[in-house]
Amino acid sequence: MPMIRVEMFPGRNVEQKRAFAKAVTDSFVAICGGTPQSVHIVFAEVDKGDWATAGKLASDAAPAASPAKS
Repeated sequence: MPMIRVEMFPGRNVEQKRAFAKAVTDSFVAICGGTPQSVHIVFAEVDKGDWATAGKLASDAAPAASPAKS
């Protein structure tokens, strides 16, 4: 029974998660074997304040630069 855990920021809707789960399940079965019924996927949504990269919280990231005005 493979268990695939996906950790990501909140914000994906159920349609996106459904499509992702199908794609990952199909890929796992094609590459590793087994049946789709044996593949379990758990989505864990992690707040940006609980995720850090390179010593900085994701919640502290600078906002995206706005496009240059002409």
